[in-house]
Amino acid sequence: MSPTRQSAPLFKNWQTSRFDLDLREPLVMGIVNVTPDSFSDGGWHATTPQALRHAEQLLQEGAAILDIGAESTRPGAEALPLAQELMRLEPLLRELVRWKVPISVDTYKPEVMQACLDWGVDIVNDIWALRQPGAQQVVVAHPRCGVCLMHMHRDPQTMQINPMTGHVVSEVNAFLRSRIDALLASGVQASRLVVDPGIGFGKTVAQNFQLLARQADLLRSGVPVLAGWSRKSALGAALAQGDTVPDPSQRQVASVAAALMAVERGASVVRVHDVKATVDALKIWLTMQQQAASHEVSV
Repeated sequence: MSPTRQSAPLFKNWQTSRFDLDLREPLVMGIVNVTPDSFSDGGWHATTPQALRHAEQLLQEGAAILDIGAESTRPGAEALPLAQELMRLEPLLRELVRWKVPISVDTYKPEVMQACLDWGVDIVNDIWALRQPGAQQVVVAHPRCGVCLMHMHRDPQTMQINPMTGHVVSEVNAFLRSRIDALLASGVQASRLVVDPGIGFGKTVAQNFQLLARQADLLRSGVPVLAGWSRKSALGAALAQGDTVPDPSQRQVASVAAALMAVERGASVVRVHDVKATVDALKIWLTMQQQAASHEVSV
């Protein structure tokens, strides 16, 4: 059996620009997409007022972190011009950083990273794992910002046309380890880093579930794991009945189940659309964990 969270390394904190996030219990990262074309909620929160209302709702539902994205990275998505990404992000982020809650920006462009960090954002969440020219330098130059390094095979335009081959777990693990080593060699502290196996980013359905089954292997990298299963197509494929695949809005229960399994296998952060349902499920899981621990002590 794969090791569960009970036997996994305990990561105590994730250092970010303004906050040292306590990882002794799993954190829920709520997704706020200010995009017209994201695979699950494109256009729902595309204006600043809509996005702010959604962000407030996610915090009320128990999100510990807000992850803001202005460019869709769904399979086949076209790249967004730099100026347009900044235009979507600036009014929203300038307001959100005033709320004094941890804010992550989902971007791979170094110019956007720098602007967002200048506005006070806490975390850079990069699907390219800082491989775009200049991106790593932005993070290295910042004294504290948190970083999420994600594995992606190829790029959003081609990743599902030619998905990965070979041993997915070892290849993803080796890639993430190499990116961690590059950041450490540049002077970035390990406490600033988390890794994301990149569910759906250039993997087959089977490979995605292999990464979940053996997610604990990624903990050997020495930094926490962030898991992003929410509403992903692999869940739709697993739920399909014949040719009928449930659309993303019908994958809430599956998303919560995948988040719980990810936490059970050591994930410190889960990135989700359905915050309340995930928070409620984690409360039940934590209550069970606490009772199990107290029974072991009493015995």
